[in-house]
Amino acid sequence: MPSLRHHLDHAESALKQGPHPAKARRDAEFLLLQVLGKNRAWLFTHADEPLIEELARSYAELLSRRKLGEPIQHIFGECEFYGLPFRVTRDVLIPRPETEHLVEKALELAAHFAAPRIVDVGTGSGAVAVALAHALAHAQLTATDLSAAALDIARENATRNKVAVRFLEGDLLASVAQERFEIVVSNPPYVPTTDRQNLSVEVRDYEPETALFAGSDGLDIYRRLIPAAVDVLVPGGFVALEIGYGQSTAITELLSVFGFEGIKFTPDLQGIARVASAQRPSPVKA
Repeated sequence: MPSLRHHLDHAESALKQGPHPAKARRDAEFLLLQVLGKNRAWLFTHADEPLIEELARSYAELLSRRKLGEPIQHIFGECEFYGLPFRVTRDVLIPRPETEHLVEKALELAAHFAAPRIVDVGTGSGAVAVALAHALAHAQLTATDLSAAALDIARENATRNKVAVRFLEGDLLASVAQERFEIVVSNPPYVPTTDRQNLSVEVRDYEPETALFAGSDGLDIYRRLIPAAVDVLVPGGFVALEIGYGQSTAITELLSVFGFEGIKFTPDLQGIARVASAQRPSPVKA
């Protein structure tokens, strides 16, 4: 019976023929560990042990899915974000590590208010809203999305993480147009449609287009969301938006046109401007 080492080497060779050859060894090892229910230290000391036939079949099935480019998060239906577990499917965008910068900025802004009302626009899996609700016991969280399927996943994630979030179906801020908030936060679609072919297979073919693309320059959603945010923010309230590479100048112009002040950008770990934040001015006292 072939050893674990043999299966791992064979899996690596197979995955090198897929769309993500640079990740072949890492993926082969991760999938094997999931099948075994063990950690890397155990695998290192037991690599010459055989893999029983039943587990070998399970491993082969997972490898075939990954070789086609399916994201590992979809294969297992789960990922971690801001230290919390989230269910993900093809109906929602897989939460990215860089979006944790958006959560951190929103937490920083929330400190300005005793009991902030926060709305997460285009919540998808609910990652941002759930992370904020988990960290802010004193805040009121609302989350909106145009996709009913995505909202089902988001509600499940809120329940799983034992937080209270109000989920509403609707386009951007339409479902809360008559309400007021201290913070509007969003990780909207911002990929230009012209970049479609530059995306990896696991993104382009497995994640929802409506959560990725926003017109030829990637700014279509911001053009609608920023003015809508003005209408629901209290004076002195803040907007925090995740943005794409090279979009900071355009976002600055949009925020300025609609009266926002104190525009700032938070870089990600690669030094790329990733989060835009700005404040709706308070009325000038006479």
